[in-house]
Amino acid sequence: MTNAKKLTFFQKEILAWYKKFGRKFEWRNNNLSLYKYVIAEILLQRTKAETVARFFPQFILKFPNWRSLASAKEGNIELSLMPIGLYKQRSRRIKNLAIEMVKRKGKIPSDRKELESIPFMGQYMANAVELVVFNQPSPLIDVNMARVLERFFGPRKMADIRYDPYLQSLAKRAVNHVNTKEMNWAILDFSALVCKARSPLHTECPIRDHCTFLNFQVKPAPSK
Repeated sequence: MTNAKKLTFFQKEILAWYKKFGRKFEWRNNNLSLYKYVIAEILLQRTKAETVARFFPQFILKFPNWRSLASAKEGNIELSLMPIGLYKQRSRRIKNLAIEMVKRKGKIPSDRKELESIPFMGQYMANAVELVVFNQPSPLIDVNMARVLERFFGPRKMADIRYDPYLQSLAKRAVNHVNTKEMNWAILDFSALVCKARSPLHTECPIRDHCTFLNFQVKPAPSK
C-alpha cells in the first residue's frame, strides 16, 4: 500500500469508527463560545477528557468570561483548579492569558506569529485555536495522537514531538480533511479507547491489517 493510499485508508476507517464510538463532550459543540473553547483546551492539557468533562461546567459557572478570570485572585483560581491538578501552574497561566484577552477585547488574531505571542499560546494551544476558531487543519498533537500515528505509520526520531519534522508533517496530513475537527477528535478518541498506551485493543482495531506496530509485533521469527 502506497503512503497516499495508507493515509486515505487511515482517515476513512478512523472517521467511520468515530461515528460509531466517538465520545461526546460539551466543548465539541459548534455553538460554543470562543472563551469556552480555549478554556476547555487549556484544561485538557495533561488531563483526561472525562475528568475535564465533569469539572468544566462548574469552572465555567464560576468564571463565565475572560474578565471574571482576569479580575479574580490567583489563589481563588488555584482553589477552583485543585480538583484536576497542576493548579498552581495553570492558575498563573490562565490569569495572564485572561488579562491579555481582556486587553484584546476577546478577539483572537488569525496570524500565527501574533497568536503565539499571546501568553499560554504554545504550539498545541495555537493549533487548537486555529482548528476550533478558524477551522484550519491544525493537529491537536500530543502524546496520544502521536502514539496512534507512530504505531500505524512508523516512529519518529526525535524525543520531543514538537520538533520532530516527520511527526509534525504526518499529523498535519492526517487531519487535512474536509471534516478536520472530527478527524482530530477521532484520532484522540481512538487513542483513548482502542490504541491505548498499555494493552491496546488489537481485536477491536479497524486499521490493524495495515498497522506498522502490530505487523512488526506479530512478524514471525526468521527460520534458522
